[in-house]
Amino acid sequence: MSKQVLQFKDVTFHYPSEDNTSLDSILEGIDFSVEDGEFVSIIGASGSGKSTIFRLVTGLEQPVNGDILLNGKKMTDRLGKVGYMPQQDLLMPWRTVMDNAVLPLEIKGMKREEAKSHVRKLLDDFGLKGVENALPSELSGGMKQRVSFLRTILSGSNILLLDEPFSALDAITRLTMQEWLLDQWKKWKKTILFITHDVDEALFLSDRIFVIIKQKPNTSIQEVKIPLDRPRSVRDLSQMDMVELKEQLIEKLRSRVEV
Repeated sequence: MSKQVLQFKDVTFHYPSEDNTSLDSILEGIDFSVEDGEFVSIIGASGSGKSTIFRLVTGLEQPVNGDILLNGKKMTDRLGKVGYMPQQDLLMPWRTVMDNAVLPLEIKGMKREEAKSHVRKLLDDFGLKGVENALPSELSGGMKQRVSFLRTILSGSNILLLDEPFSALDAITRLTMQEWLLDQWKKWKKTILFITHDVDEALFLSDRIFVIIKQKPNTSIQEVKIPLDRPRSVRDLSQMDMVELKEQLIEKLRSRVEV
């Protein structure tokens, strides 16, 4: 029996308007669930609420109405309970790869040498062996994102939120990182919620895609299941059913999302 590790139950969230006389609705009555070990992508137009969902999951924002459950428990204090990887790597430029990687362990109170010993065992798996003493300025974009993902893994959470982590990379590096991410996801058996604007990326990586449809006064999430077995190759996206599915998703984003 599958286990639901993240649930939104009738979640509504809005910001006050600039003049504080009305409410700027972002999410209205949203329901969804993510199962243990799933890879789910979220797509939608800018301003549709993708990043707001992440802010709600992490606890940086609280819903006006509804409940958010992590690992089956309703939680209002969610700060530090999930791993988060932003679009920018946010590595500290004065810290080496090693010193950046150990940061979440140090925050948890682990002694520095113990934290380094723990990270050292993971460097090879993350393609970072031999560069642990390098500064971020000496790394490629892909390498920086590997360090950032390692740091996210070391959060210890079974739920990882990845916010367009590969959007700044060139096409070849991006594909390489997508394939690498799938390998890491399979190895670590984490649940991943992934924001992207790239429909191909969402199709290649995901078990399911949540399409955010925003049409005043309502916001809805449409679920799309990906009809691809794993392991998969980027070549699988050229299959006719995948080409048709991509066109359907693009049409949803073009014609039904209010930009």
